[in-house]
Amino acid sequence: VLLKEGKIILFVMAGTDSSASSRQSSFNSLAKDLELPLEQGCLTIVVLGASGDLAKKKTFPALYHLFEQGFLQSGEVHIVGYARTNLSDDGLRGRIRAYLKGASEEHVSEFLQLIKYVSGSYDSGEGFEKLNKEISDYEMSNNSGSSRRLFYLALPPSVYPSVCKMIRTYCMSPTSRFGWTRVIVEKPFGRDLDSAEELSSQLGELFEEDQLYRIDHYLGKELVQNLLVLRFANRLFLPLWNRDNVDNIQIVFREDFGTDGRGGYFDQYGIIRDIIQNHLLQVFCLVAMEKPVSLKPEHIRDEKVKVLQSVNPIKDEEVVLGQYQGYKDDPTVPDDSNTPTFASIVLRVHNERWEGVPFILKAGKALNSRKAEIRVQFKDVPGDIFKCKKQGRNEFVIRLQPSEAMYMKLTVKKPGLEMATEQSELDLSYGMRYQDVKIPEAYERLILDTIRGDQQHFVRRDELKVCFHSVTDIVSG
Repeated sequence: VLLKEGKIILFVMAGTDSSASSRQSSFNSLAKDLELPLEQGCLTIVVLGASGDLAKKKTFPALYHLFEQGFLQSGEVHIVGYARTNLSDDGLRGRIRAYLKGASEEHVSEFLQLIKYVSGSYDSGEGFEKLNKEISDYEMSNNSGSSRRLFYLALPPSVYPSVCKMIRTYCMSPTSRFGWTRVIVEKPFGRDLDSAEELSSQLGELFEEDQLYRIDHYLGKELVQNLLVLRFANRLFLPLWNRDNVDNIQIVFREDFGTDGRGGYFDQYGIIRDIIQNHLLQVFCLVAMEKPVSLKPEHIRDEKVKVLQSVNPIKDEEVVLGQYQGYKDDPTVPDDSNTPTFASIVLRVHNERWEGVPFILKAGKALNSRKAEIRVQFKDVPGDIFKCKKQGRNEFVIRLQPSEAMYMKLTVKKPGLEMATEQSELDLSYGMRYQDVKIPEAYERLILDTIRGDQQHFVRRDELKVCFHSVTDIVSG
């Protein structure tokens, strides 16, 4: 029995060969014809850069939580760490154990036993031959007839081309029809339009677009994922979400700490490349795009590209850049650095829905609070008979972090005998409303999407190009 788009499809296999591998092969063939995800066969997840901070703090904990919730199971998944550092299997396990917060020590220990380690260079074949042997030995012992290989590049973008070339040469899945090879690459995807296109070309020569997953963890956040549902499943918002009713939309990212020892890295990119060009532009797309034809990943990503292509060139007078005092005290930051740690830019969309509505994108470090939110501010009520304009406009706010919530600011009558008004809120705080529900971390969701072959929440090549084109004058200026 297969399930596709709400319909149950029943099929019967007949024949003399009733082996498990034959049945699995027939199932996979039919599933591929029906465009269903292939979830069968042994799965190997390779974390390249396994000894680094990103892998320890984000990638391995995300894999552990997927294991803890039953999405990855012993006997069905093999996890391999790869890096230049000379470590044993237990050495890697010991490095990441402190970052695994679980229900029991037994769960943690069981997960750690799934992890193996291979040491090798990122630009020579010897290490990748060892890596392929480790994967192949597991696949042969599993004897499932298909091979699924996921490579997570927790590495600097500068080594993506050489690592991907090694993967292509030595480590591709041998069962291309019933299995797959997929590669997750982390941001930043280049410094500017030219370098992003060069990187895309290099990776595009090695892998098809449906094999590449450019991860932006903001697209995995619960409230970001809720945006399409809020916009297109609620009659309340459909007639309001346009230039006739919306005065402005603010997408804000604030951190209450500075570079914290990452000044050398941050100074190469700045706040625009690090936050606005990646995270905030992705959120902007979901806020401003038109309704897609369906929820298929390509239909959604098509609409994101369309709205980005509708953005007018950014005016110099609508850009504010700044640097917090003390930034250059970081010894890894050059004394003459003018890299911005704060930026505010205004995007204007030239289409029927949004003409004249400013989208204000703000991001900064070392500010007085930490938050990320979307703030939709509506126009004033015409004919203000209650004279309540000074109290503020109606707003719809989606707080992405911390303490996920969404709320509406409304004008209401104060309780009492007099006709007095005040602004109050209709509040949906996730921590209170969903007390018994674990909200997954963004990396958990996105890794699981990659395993399932769902590219909806990943950045497509043409989308990446137009994102850089939107801000190229600022980042190069």
